[in-house]
Amino acid sequence: MVRSFEVIPAIDILDGRCVRLAQGDFARASVFRERPEDAAVEWEASGATTIHVVDLDGAKAGEPANLQTLAAIRQATRATIQFGGGLRNDDAIAAALEAGADRVVVGTALVTDPEWVARLCQRHGERIVAGIDARDGRVAAAGWLATSALTVAQAVERAHSIGIRWALFTDIARDGMLEGPNLESLKGVVAQAPFDVIASGGVTSIDDLLAIRDTGAAAAIVGRALYAGRIDLRAAILACDATTAEVRSC
Repeated sequence: MVRSFEVIPAIDILDGRCVRLAQGDFARASVFRERPEDAAVEWEASGATTIHVVDLDGAKAGEPANLQTLAAIRQATRATIQFGGGLRNDDAIAAALEAGADRVVVGTALVTDPEWVARLCQRHGERIVAGIDARDGRVAAAGWLATSALTVAQAVERAHSIGIRWALFTDIARDGMLEGPNLESLKGVVAQAPFDVIASGGVTSIDDLLAIRDTGAAAAIVGRALYAGRIDLRAAILACDATTAEVRSC
């Protein structure tokens, strides 16, 4: 069966600039663009139809801190914008949607307030994405600064029970390290999840993207490998386009 697999470029915002962290460590940030909207224009021109935007300041603070930058990205691109970072109450969700987000990612709240996430799903449907950020088999929260007692398997079950239709699964140990994705963990999540899974963390090459696609994941987010020139986005999209999960025709 042919399924569409999407390659999604990431834009992480810290102090208004486009950066990449190593393993979620704020002290290990590399600046790649002074204006994140310039990155959005570049990725859309290369064929991206969705862009993943993370408000790192917001994730750390517990409330959105870069909505003005989100609005600038919205003005610069027609691509679908998936936005996360500090979205922990109704006002934050409303502000992000008003600033231009098409989908919003809630991660910490899946751990701390699943009833609220369930209400969001009832209200916004597919615009709500569950963020499942894994560190040693457990779910991290608060901008990856804390690790909860919730296991990844429990988080997947919880997301399903409250009506999530999209989940973003990130292996923190691989994020920003250019060491390849954790395919075994991803396979476990995809096998358990009855919803679409977006993979994130460690993508280094087009072969990594094809391997992620073959797990049955719906999409993969690419960050540092794009900014470091290890992956050409247009070539990656072409390689993954119009192929099946069983046969590589590219």
